[in-house]
Amino acid sequence: MTAPTDRVEPPSTADERTQLMAYLDYHRATLLWKTEGLSGEQLARTLAPSTMTLGGMLKHLALVEDNWFSVFLLGNDEDAPWRGVDWEADADWDWHSAVDDTPEQLRDLLTGTIERVRGLVADVPLEQESVRKRRFNDQHANLRWILLHMIEEYARHNGHADLLREAIDGEVGE
Repeated sequence: MTAPTDRVEPPSTADERTQLMAYLDYHRATLLWKTEGLSGEQLARTLAPSTMTLGGMLKHLALVEDNWFSVFLLGNDEDAPWRGVDWEADADWDWHSAVDDTPEQLRDLLTGTIERVRGLVADVPLEQESVRKRRFNDQHANLRWILLHMIEEYARHNGHADLLREAIDGEVGE
């Protein structure tokens, strides 16, 4: 599995914002690479004992991006397709509902969310605190914390994606 040309190694020296955004973009591109060229059936395949799928991962990370940057940081209302979901009935709706989407819909959902988020935070200072508070500790977080959290979120799921992709078709990457 050859790495795509749009997956750019983060710079070793740059200002803090540039490095944080570059690491996030690197991990975003890694997930898109790990899911590239797979059918809907392959994106829905699990690896026992987990119910995690690559398709669910694409949809989940679109939700996570939208929620942390748009809803939590900036205070916007949930956007489609998240608005109106009965999260109490299915707390993992993003993961489960991905089987109803085509590979193109899932990739478009994530890439569209990424582009929207880039525009939303382009001029937001790293120190700007969120409009909303975290559920777990009732505290605000600044953009720097959210970027670090998103890098961690993608890195963790990219490890999952490595295992799932190898189980699907034997493809491995770095």
